[in-house]
Amino acid sequence: QHRGWFHSSMLQACGTIGRAPYRNVVTHGFTLDEKGNKMSKSLGNTVAPEDVVKQYGADILRLWVAQADYTTDQRIGPEILKGTADSYRRLRNTMRFMLGALSAYSDADRTDPADMPELERWVLHRMAELDHVVRKSYAAFDFQNVYTSVFTFCTVDLSAFYFDIRKDVLYCDGDTPRRRAARTVMDLLFHRLTTWLAPILVFTMEEVWLERYKDENASVHLVDMPETPKDWLDEPLAAKWAQVRRARRVVTAALEIQRTEKVIGASLEAAPVVHVEDKAMLTALKAVAFDDVCITSGIGLTADPAPQEAFRLPEVPGVSVVFEMAEGEKCQRCWKILPDVGRHSHAGTCARCDDALK
Repeated sequence: QHRGWFHSSMLQACGTIGRAPYRNVVTHGFTLDEKGNKMSKSLGNTVAPEDVVKQYGADILRLWVAQADYTTDQRIGPEILKGTADSYRRLRNTMRFMLGALSAYSDADRTDPADMPELERWVLHRMAELDHVVRKSYAAFDFQNVYTSVFTFCTVDLSAFYFDIRKDVLYCDGDTPRRRAARTVMDLLFHRLTTWLAPILVFTMEEVWLERYKDENASVHLVDMPETPKDWLDEPLAAKWAQVRRARRVVTAALEIQRTEKVIGASLEAAPVVHVEDKAMLTALKAVAFDDVCITSGIGLTADPAPQEAFRLPEVPGVSVVFEMAEGEKCQRCWKILPDVGRHSHAGTCARCDDALK
């Protein structure tokens, strides 16, 4: 085709109108089977697009295209498509969680970014970073980078971190400032993720959009990607939360051992003591609700030397964890184990849950 249609049309256009008849030409490699072999009916290794659509839906096929490096030969087959379908389910679960969290949300619940907790402002920072990457990648036809960047953000930053931490606030807080801030961030995330992914997952993002905006005239494909304020970028805050996440990795790994050994059934049964050698990291951890970040009922932070039996991760030097059980009774509403449970007007609740029920 480079010697054919593209070449001949360019020569004719340059001679008649003085410019190329197209702005860009994007070239992709051959499509091969899973083993890297050329497809052939005689070998029985062909993959028909209509069969993929019939089994998985059009969005899975579109997602496979987006995640493939089209600058080289790309492979497709049953196992590759299964992996693509799994990635799709993870993205869909992210959207499902946000839809649930945004039930009955209105502009009256909106919180100004300046009034948000640090964790929410960190998510805004990541959104601002990703917005630049997504726009630049789409402009360069780098669909693989769009997919990789958004998928990593959804699975690592949101599902495994932010959503995991904020479930407690969303489910158990009353109408508190931090719950309003979390829902505001969910709304901002919703509008960006749907419009970022709409060119790839055209049917799914339309389904998600119409679930929230049921107006017959509504369509995500009629909405531009929202502008993301540059003042959301906060490098010092990002550096601080990188430290927090490194320390959290050690705590999470230590608790996983206790869970595997059936000492605890859930992280809320723990109140570990974290020994931190680096003063800057210790200051950062003390400045946040680190027990909430680690999803424990309590946590201790100290600069004291850790005992020999403390848990350590080689890749996070200077952070050690001594496991301890949480003390108190289990709140029947939030499941945290706290000393004050049972001392409030609502039986079997902690102070926060008692206040939320009033």
